[in-house]
Amino acid sequence: MTRGILTSPEDKKEIPPDLWHKCPKCKKIVPKDEHNQSNGVCSCGFHDRISSKKYFEILFDNNEYKELDANLFSDDPLSFVDRKRYTDRLQEAYQSTGLKDALTTVTGKVEGMDLVVCSMNFDFIGGSMGSVVGEKIARAVDYCIENKFPLMIISRSGGARMMEAAFSLMQMAKTAAKLTQLSEAKLPYISLMTDPTTGGVTASFSMLGDVNIAEPEALIGFAGPRVIKQTIGKDLPDGFQTSEFLLENGFLDYIVERTKLKETIALQLKMFKN
Repeated sequence: MTRGILTSPEDKKEIPPDLWHKCPKCKKIVPKDEHNQSNGVCSCGFHDRISSKKYFEILFDNNEYKELDANLFSDDPLSFVDRKRYTDRLQEAYQSTGLKDALTTVTGKVEGMDLVVCSMNFDFIGGSMGSVVGEKIARAVDYCIENKFPLMIISRSGGARMMEAAFSLMQMAKTAAKLTQLSEAKLPYISLMTDPTTGGVTASFSMLGDVNIAEPEALIGFAGPRVIKQTIGKDLPDGFQTSEFLLENGFLDYIVERTKLKETIALQLKMFKN
């Protein structure tokens, strides 16, 4: 005699879909709260993507910071229409993320030392670089020069925002020019590349740091591995375009684990200060 199902459909309890997190690398499943408490780092060492707000929480003393240029938002100069209007895409991004654009700029203290941080928001249209991203970086540089503060940019982007076409591509030259002004003012710029850092941001401000660092196993490059392989018609080396590959070939100064990010940045700032 079989017992059968004892629970009626009416008594069945639905499990919230966001209760658990599964690591993409080792497939380990942990409670979402535990994953958040570990700052998105799995026990296997895999660094999951986290928000700009989480990076600010990791970096700044007592999680205290002030946002700069918070009210900048993108326009639609080209009246771009693909499958949907660009203005509709922007509105969806505003509602789903609560953000104005793909980059947030703040200033605060790291172990008592002033720092301006520009952090990209991948959830906002893939962290794509449009006119607002370029303008915020430009204004962050001006703020650093005015106040004699160092700058740090945390990159996490799919590249230029195609819906702004040439307006987006112009930000590559704009940000590079502004970082030259920062250098001429003898103020340090730290570039932290996270997964993924690709396209126009890699071809501009992400690779222009006085110190270029990255998180472990981050994808960093201009075009993706699949596109490159199709173009050259050859197999690519193992680990191609990972942080470790770039470090080995001289494109990075070092790799930093997220758990050691604050102490590493603080040490770097002290070295610049001295």
